[in-house]
Amino acid sequence: MSDHRIEITPSEAGERLDRALAIHLPEMSRSRLKALIESGNLKDGTGATITEPSHRVKPGEAFDLTVPAAERAVPEGQAIPLDVVYEDEDIIVIDKPAGMVVHPAPGNPDKTLVNALIAHCGDSLSGIGGVKRPGIVHRIDKDTSGLMIAAKNDAAHHALSEAFAAHDIERAYRCLVWGLPSPKSGTIATLIGRHPSHRQKMAVVSRNGKEAVTHYEVQKVFGLGASLVECRLETGRTHQIRVHMAHIGHPLIGDPTYGRPTPARRAQLPEAARAAAMAFPRQALHAAILGIHHPRTGVFMSWESELPRDFVTLAASLGTK
Repeated sequence: MSDHRIEITPSEAGERLDRALAIHLPEMSRSRLKALIESGNLKDGTGATITEPSHRVKPGEAFDLTVPAAERAVPEGQAIPLDVVYEDEDIIVIDKPAGMVVHPAPGNPDKTLVNALIAHCGDSLSGIGGVKRPGIVHRIDKDTSGLMIAAKNDAAHHALSEAFAAHDIERAYRCLVWGLPSPKSGTIATLIGRHPSHRQKMAVVSRNGKEAVTHYEVQKVFGLGASLVECRLETGRTHQIRVHMAHIGHPLIGDPTYGRPTPARRAQLPEAARAAAMAFPRQALHAAILGIHHPRTGVFMSWESELPRDFVTLAASLGTK
């Protein structure tokens, strides 16, 4: 538990109370401060409890804010090895292996990335919304490998959430797809929403969807049968790359939901390469590049992850004549 004394300056006159507090307490997000006010954790100079975040402040007013100690995280932390690419007091960047689920959920109650981060970060987690847990601002699918970033405190979580919402980040994925896209570079811009008849799937839709933009470029060609493609996300919709590449006729190799190649497409690969592609156990998708403006310093930082071993092995097999 910690206590903070805030005195309103003339330049803050007429400001909302939660906004004024955020000026004095930049390490806390406004949403967190609003919740604390509404929960009765703020008193004015007379000792009266203030519960209205929209209260307009006056110069010279003083407030006392009590911040409860961060609650113990649920789920529990678990000592699971992590490939940590970068870590400081605000953020952690990890290289997630294929097969690891990000959040606990029915069917995957533990052994997730969140469990691993809670154990790894320990007391360096100052609390997201008053709970000692990492702030997950984006996800990658269980069977997608590569870079993910998480926040370790409220302020970093708020800043990263805003950056992702504003698309003020750099994200590039590499994937192995069936066939050779033509042209070899371009932009796919559609609406993506729930599949009209298969609600567990996403699809390109004509209405009731969200704008989705993917920029792609072929990096390596394996005859006419397969290609290594880099996809840069301008937006971040669920399954966006998987849906978009399938939409243009070049689904990801190994994709169990969107990636069924036609017999003619399969026949464009030599027999050994075709067998390797058909046996690949996951979508061949890797989050290779991640770039952000640091939530505290504003300095642009970027990281790049090498292709994982199974991906490299598959690419080598596709080159087999």
